[in-house]
Amino acid sequence: MNANPSYKEELLVSRPVLKWAGGKGQLLEQITARLPNKLKAGAIKRYIEPFIGGGAVFFEIANTYFFKEAFLFDINPELVILYNVIKNDVKKLIDELENIQAAYYSSQDRNLYYYDRRDEYNKNNKFIDANKYTSDFVRRAALTIFLNRTCFNGLFRVNKKGLFNVPVGQYKNPKILDAENLLNVSAVLQNAIIHQADFAVAQEYANKDTFIYYDPPYRPVRETSSFNSYAAIDFDDAEQERLHDLFVAVGNKSALQMLSNSDPTNYISDPFFDDLYKGFKINRVMAKRLINANADGRNEIRELLITNY
Repeated sequence: MNANPSYKEELLVSRPVLKWAGGKGQLLEQITARLPNKLKAGAIKRYIEPFIGGGAVFFEIANTYFFKEAFLFDINPELVILYNVIKNDVKKLIDELENIQAAYYSSQDRNLYYYDRRDEYNKNNKFIDANKYTSDFVRRAALTIFLNRTCFNGLFRVNKKGLFNVPVGQYKNPKILDAENLLNVSAVLQNAIIHQADFAVAQEYANKDTFIYYDPPYRPVRETSSFNSYAAIDFDDAEQERLHDLFVAVGNKSALQMLSNSDPTNYISDPFFDDLYKGFKINRVMAKRLINANADGRNEIRELLITNY
């Protein structure tokens, strides 16, 4: 038996449910190698992630280590709806996805089926309060997974009106339903509070027994890489600076923190983050970006992992 109480004896292999631009699957080895010793020793009681996104880091940590509670936030209401449905109604979600998958596979015009479901998704996005759970969320969560699994390049992108606008992808038999993974994800979400909220809410929950991982929309590394909006709100330099102010404020509460972002020095002399996070530990690591419309943009580049420990 493992004598370290921080490690889980029986690992649940939960993986991200969505394909996610900027997902951290390629950085997990570098991230886990830099986790604080306090987490590895079992002394972290609370995990916070203010930009849950695809959740790769959360699932990796929750699979491996014990912590008493997790607070997962995102400004994107569809993610909050999805994770709360998986937490609360995973069997109903599996049934819904099973029906959608069967209809899609048997459709004589899969492209038409896709656009019909996209229209349904967009028509029903008005006045949704992601923090007020209803049974209607099961269908919406199923559509989120379906569209993600069948859209072009696995992107999640919305316009300024909040409408999902990614065209259909070309897949032979995409795996829309992964029941085993959904059940495992549901299990690791049972001790999580999941809310739609601005990232600054992390300050309300941080304390000395907290570890926070921040994965904000990345700052574009060059002018042609401007996609940094997964909701109808842009994340510009002013938001990056506001996030830095939170990083400082939460650090004053003795919480341990890690933040990832792009490295603008890949292409030009731009010390934006070096200046912004001067005084903190800045690690430059290599990552391969997998979701990019241009295959030439999928090469390895440097990214940043910034910590206050």
